[in-house]
Amino acid sequence: DNGIDDQQRTHFGLPTLLQYRPQPDVALILLDLYYTISFFEGLTVAKETPSVQQISFKQLERRKCGDSVGLNECLASLKYNDDGLIPAIAQQHDSGEVLMMAWMNQAAIEETLKTGQVCYWSRSRQDYWRKGESSGNWQKLKSMKIDCDGDTLLLSVDQQGAACHTARRHCFYLVVENDRVSINDEPMIDPDSLYK
Repeated sequence: DNGIDDQQRTHFGLPTLLQYRPQPDVALILLDLYYTISFFEGLTVAKETPSVQQISFKQLERRKCGDSVGLNECLASLKYNDDGLIPAIAQQHDSGEVLMMAWMNQAAIEETLKTGQVCYWSRSRQDYWRKGESSGNWQKLKSMKIDCDGDTLLLSVDQQGAACHTARRHCFYLVVENDRVSINDEPMIDPDSLYK
């Protein structure tokens, strides 16, 4: 074994690491470092990143309004699932309309904060999904909030056009009414014209 236990593998959120077996002359030292493994066309590259102190969301419950913690510590402490993802709810900043829910990993969060354009992780494509890149319906970040448990994000956005892949303004157009589910919204444009 290469000295990385199952708990550390889960922490990295990299299932492919389970199959990674270094050559005998490769040493992976895990003292105060996290290792990020990048896979590019069969080539494996290990990159050292300094460890980041984690925070306890439970401890933040009693903190005063105006107190703050470091962004890096907070992002490292989010409760990502086994795939390294966290749900993100997008809400229109001026109307409060809930638009959609998608998934983000830490890199997508960091890119979104850096560029101001919302970036998600597509589970079906296994790739980054920059909202509007193919449809033209961009989401510009206005603010980001983290829920009390650190397991959900709320993105306040300026949505250009439809947020849903069905060409509707939002994804929540199916309404439960007694024993029926009704469609309560029409597409803004022809859905076939969205992705070309």
